[in-house]
Amino acid sequence: MRTSLPMFMGLGLLALAPMQAQAGGADILKSQCSACHALSKPASVTIDDLWTRKAPDLWYAGDKFNKDWLVAWLQNPTRIRPAGYPYFKNVIKGPKHDEIDESKLKPHVHLAKADAEAVADALMAMKPDGVVQKGIYKGGSVNMRMGAMTFDKFRGCIACHKGADGKGGFSGAELTDAGKRLQPDYIASFIKDPQKIDPHIWMPTLAMNDRSIQMLTGYLIKLSGQEKK
Repeated sequence: MRTSLPMFMGLGLLALAPMQAQAGGADILKSQCSACHALSKPASVTIDDLWTRKAPDLWYAGDKFNKDWLVAWLQNPTRIRPAGYPYFKNVIKGPKHDEIDESKLKPHVHLAKADAEAVADALMAMKPDGVVQKGIYKGGSVNMRMGAMTFDKFRGCIACHKGADGKGGFSGAELTDAGKRLQPDYIASFIKDPQKIDPHIWMPTLAMNDRSIQMLTGYLIKLSGQEKK
């Protein structure tokens, strides 16, 4: 079988295109994102480091986010954490309870579609070993009533996170659309041991058994209409 040189060149260009997009995305990350986000694993993390952090780390983004969500969100970013990050720097004392100081919250950078796709490619390549437990989430049927009770009452997630109908606290990320934003294995791994993924983070380790982790993960996925098939 004879294959022409132009065909080989065409195949080479097809293979090169994703690599070029990833490289371009890395350049955008470095120029527009690195001032706030950690793009490589810090040598160490202390309480002081956490206090001065401006935005969540991205060095394990490939095991955290769903690519389609990233591409869409980077073009039209909306606030994921009602009180910003870290929340304790953006709240003030109100007459009845703490309130969000909107003057301290800054808009996120908007990217054009091509740039958003390139950045998403670069982020999805960030998959370090040992951060997220691969295959931890098994899928299966979900008891939404028990999931809601776990979220609202048994584990008190609602104190920090917004869940069903947008109800809940504002110190943590909104979880109403967690299944669209986050990969199932990341959700389950973070519920199991948040300190392993992000040392000293204020999310408590809940010491949940595997059955409860599966149920809560499935609940959050189904809540956003992204149930695993």
